[in-house]
Amino acid sequence: MSNPATSALTHRFIETNGIRMHIAEQGEGPLVVLCHGWPESWYSWRHQLSALAAAGYHVVAPDQRGYGQTDKPEAIDQYTLLHLVGDIVGLLDALGEQRAVIAGHDWGAPVAWNAALLRPDRFRAVAGLSVPFSPRRPAAPRPTSVMPRSSEGVFYQLYFQEPGVAEAEFERDVRSTLRRILYGISGEPPEGERRFGLVPPTGFLTDRADPAQLPPWLTEADIDFYTAEFTRGGFRGGLNWYRNIDRNWELMGAFAGATVQVPALFIGGERDPVLSFPGAAERLAQLGTVLPGLRNTVVLPGCGHWTQQERPTEVNAALIKFLQGV
Repeated sequence: MSNPATSALTHRFIETNGIRMHIAEQGEGPLVVLCHGWPESWYSWRHQLSALAAAGYHVVAPDQRGYGQTDKPEAIDQYTLLHLVGDIVGLLDALGEQRAVIAGHDWGAPVAWNAALLRPDRFRAVAGLSVPFSPRRPAAPRPTSVMPRSSEGVFYQLYFQEPGVAEAEFERDVRSTLRRILYGISGEPPEGERRFGLVPPTGFLTDRADPAQLPPWLTEADIDFYTAEFTRGGFRGGLNWYRNIDRNWELMGAFAGATVQVPALFIGGERDPVLSFPGAAERLAQLGTVLPGLRNTVVLPGCGHWTQQERPTEVNAALIKFLQGV
């Protein structure tokens, strides 16, 4: 048997839930699945794969549906939370594993939270990064109907709803798009430059700086990788996740009021704009109520949205401690 501390990162394809999925994996031991967010790929977990493998785990980071080398179904309704959770259940089946710990960042966090909510028999513990668990509220109107909109702009998730609009803006210059997004909501920009939320009539990127110099946690090689992935695959697949926000609300009606019962961990960045959204502070304060198994909440000083990329050492330590406790 190979030493998990020295086993190499490998790549392969598996079949799951009707799609062909690309996965990166490393190590041997109990299974840990890492779900990325937008606009990312398996590569956003590059610092965690080797660290968790060295700690004695079999770590798998897929390109999720619509991303990277994984299939990108054409129909928008093929990107609901039930599809995304189903993809990860099918991933466990393809690996011949009955149970796993699941972690997710950004959009990957709702995938992880809901995997643990819907299939606690398959996901024995859950960690969410950046996006806290938010239970589906039965009396709420459709989510997009209450998103901010004014003459100054619309909430970014509304801007993403019309197929083709955001794609055209983002694909005009993929490298510049990624530099602006990755820098813009990291912990790096001064307070006045950290605009996130409303998209002005001129577009998502117009008030986002393309940094003269990348922050220390992000290299030109990292940008090269992301640029190649989104140049080849486009942005449509990832944006289709946003186009199912109302549909997800409908589909999850049967689970209104349900809580995640398995052991849980939350990691966020002190300067993450997601944690300054309306109601976010209250959700964070009430996490222990909706996550009865919550073991720890870690808020990283000075860290922005890209938690595991900006603060790999602290995130790895928190994840390994959590894994060892479950």
